[in-house]
Amino acid sequence: MNITSFRLVAAVAATLTLSGCMLAPGQNLRHSDVSLNHRSGGDGQLELLTITPKLIAMENASHGHKRLPDALFNYQPAPYHVGVGDILYVTVWDHPELTVPAGPQQQGTLAGRLVQSDGSMFYPYIGKVQASGKTPVEIREEISSRLARYVESPQVDVSVLTYGSQRVWVTGAAERSSPIALGTSPLTLADAISQAGLQSTQADLSGVRLSRDGQTYTINLETLATQFGGRQLFLKDGDSIFVPYLDRKEIFVVGEVNLPGAYSFRTGDVSLNQALGRARGLTQETSNGNAVYVIRGSTDLQSLPSVVYQLEARSPTAFAVGSQFRLQPGDVVFVGAAGVTRWNRFVNQLLPFTNILYTAARTGTEVRDN
Repeated sequence: MNITSFRLVAAVAATLTLSGCMLAPGQNLRHSDVSLNHRSGGDGQLELLTITPKLIAMENASHGHKRLPDALFNYQPAPYHVGVGDILYVTVWDHPELTVPAGPQQQGTLAGRLVQSDGSMFYPYIGKVQASGKTPVEIREEISSRLARYVESPQVDVSVLTYGSQRVWVTGAAERSSPIALGTSPLTLADAISQAGLQSTQADLSGVRLSRDGQTYTINLETLATQFGGRQLFLKDGDSIFVPYLDRKEIFVVGEVNLPGAYSFRTGDVSLNQALGRARGLTQETSNGNAVYVIRGSTDLQSLPSVVYQLEARSPTAFAVGSQFRLQPGDVVFVGAAGVTRWNRFVNQLLPFTNILYTAARTGTEVRDN
């Protein structure tokens, strides 16, 4: 290569080096790289914060678990009242012709008494019985009283054969998204979810949503027992339960880690260390321990800035801090590259370009010599 070609390559290398320096802040952010944030009166859209024990304490205080209203736990189901669509089974002891009028061949629900749309049911000899809104005990007493005109001292029992009037719904990441009937035994939130079944690899137990009387409450099933002292949450007619899917709470780990990717966590309490552990940790050869960032976007950039948290992970004590820093769905964990790594990548990108220049310069020289 002649002196002219060498100078040309050197100039290109210098230009690319300057360009690489301009891009370096993307690997290692500094406070000077981030514009003023809204909290300080500026109009920027980014805020860079160092993860410290004090910051973690402030984050926990401002984003603590929202306590569920006591009214949810104070609700106690009343005794079951029969409704339209229920099927009742009436037994009159020593009188099988009244218990199963069509004979023993009539089995199952066909032997029951359906509560019609007007709230009544028909029974032999006594005709219509108003059943809707009454308990099975109240219906039994009425049938016994009216039947006593035809049967001496009737012994009557009334039970619900099929529940069809009161129900709750479980939808989302459930194996059986179908209505669940409320019966004479009170039904708890855990019971309903257990009956519906869960898609264990897809269900998010930390964000179950209960809709009741026009209000929606987010419930973490994992901490429900510990936060509320084991109190049961009973369901009422019309409640709707939605079990969200895990793909709505992914955390992204990228950069100089051994296994970058998007990760879903079934728990609602995920630390920065757990996310890095899922990605198999930082790459020893290429990562910069002081360039571990958590990028958290804002839902409203006009009022709140997006925040970039930095963990200086070179110190062993930093991992103790990282174990207490809680991530949120949608967070991006980024690990920057070390300076030597960036230089090696720059050289690898430069070499093919210099070969092209060398070939072009050599061709020009040969042309002039000829």
